[in-house]
Amino acid sequence: MTLYIDPPTWPGHGHLWSHLVSDVSFDELRLFADGLGVPRRAFERDHYDLPAHRYADAVRAGALEVSSREVVRLLHASGLRRPKHRGPAGPVSR
Repeated sequence: MTLYIDPPTWPGHGHLWSHLVSDVSFDELRLFADGLGVPRRAFERDHYDLPAHRYADAVRAGALEVSSREVVRLLHASGLRRPKHRGPAGPVSR
């Protein structure tokens, strides 16, 4: 299982955020996020948003640090990229 995370550089709601992604499946991504205790409401179409204070937790758990550009490339290459106009994706309901 390999997950990827970009640096926490995305501002929102008074915090900086990272994107946690899988290049294999949404199930793999969900299992990893569940293991970290990330709430499912943090899932957004094709990634989880993680606040900066959780970045090190994800890396310690095995997420590979990559650039934001690489996150997008990995999602496109895997076929998991879900732009806003394509709507929700992945099995994330409780």
